[in-house]
Amino acid sequence: MGARRIIIVGALVNLALSVIKIVVGLRGSSHALISDGIHSLSDLASDALVWFAAQQGAAAPDEEHPYGHGRIETAAIVGMGVVLLVVAGGIAMDATNRLAHPELLDLPTELVVWVAAAAIVIKEALYHATQLAAKRWGSELLRANAWHHRTDALSSVVVLIGALGARAGFASLDAVAAIVVAAMIAWVGWSFVWKSLQELVDTSLPAERVAAIRAQIKGVEGVQALHQLRSRRMGGTSLVDVHIMVDPTISVSEGHHIAAQVQQKLRDQPDDISEVMVHIDPEDDETGEQSVHLPTRSEVIARLRQRWAEVDGAERAEAITLHYFAGELSAEVRISLVGLDDLVTLKRLAKQLREAALLDPDIVELTVLFG
Repeated sequence: MGARRIIIVGALVNLALSVIKIVVGLRGSSHALISDGIHSLSDLASDALVWFAAQQGAAAPDEEHPYGHGRIETAAIVGMGVVLLVVAGGIAMDATNRLAHPELLDLPTELVVWVAAAAIVIKEALYHATQLAAKRWGSELLRANAWHHRTDALSSVVVLIGALGARAGFASLDAVAAIVVAAMIAWVGWSFVWKSLQELVDTSLPAERVAAIRAQIKGVEGVQALHQLRSRRMGGTSLVDVHIMVDPTISVSEGHHIAAQVQQKLRDQPDDISEVMVHIDPEDDETGEQSVHLPTRSEVIARLRQRWAEVDGAERAEAITLHYFAGELSAEVRISLVGLDDLVTLKRLAKQLREAALLDPDIVELTVLFG
């Protein structure tokens, strides 16, 4: 039985059992069975809502939603969780009221017992069938669905005990069973709300998951260190931001290539990381930018040209490269050799350019290259 087929069969059985439980519970005077029917229906409704929201959340980013629509799924799950909490509260309040007023307690009919027993058998059979399919297809979704069937079977066990106890003379047991099932519904609702709220406040991925991501990034050639590794969930996917340190003397294109390798490695893993933002650092800037006070490129070039104005041959200086590192500024300049092969002249020019550049209070080093 294929993965999709077992899900459809489970959904249809859930729907049928939900209707039967609620109808028989109403006709058979069992509030516990009604609660159990709502429990089964909530599982089915939550699966349908999550599926629908996941489809909407998978829509491509657009101008108004540049990060995609993943929060739609999260918001929908919060809504479902709140509804389940309200339903559970209503069931518990009604059952509590019946316990406080014994004259309101009803005696479940024999049909309630048979429906509860049949539900246990059917849901347990679905649990085992879905577990086998999960193992065969290696599907976590099917495994989670199987445990939905198991919890439904357990709630039916509670209903069965309550109905048998009530028919044996302990009239309050059906109301107690309704409260227990209400607690189970509330737990499901709270788990939905709590998990989604954790996502909405951008809670980090589990520590072991973050540690694995850190190890993967460190394994990329060219990454010397990393810091400010941040992660969060959005719908069914994960987003990761990280600062990586690379050799400060490499080119911008090589640094970008290393960042692209980091992104590719994380996205290629068999998990749900969809977005990776990599910031390239020549040094550890976790405690603050050490070079932010230094002049910009246009300022530096203008100052160098001004100081070189009196140097004979300075017009040959081209391809100026600046290095901002550890709060200091150094520069490289390439001297054109076109039409010039006098070594003495070259050495003189290099010396004069360096001496003039180092008169600038912000420049600590000038390297002269020839080419």
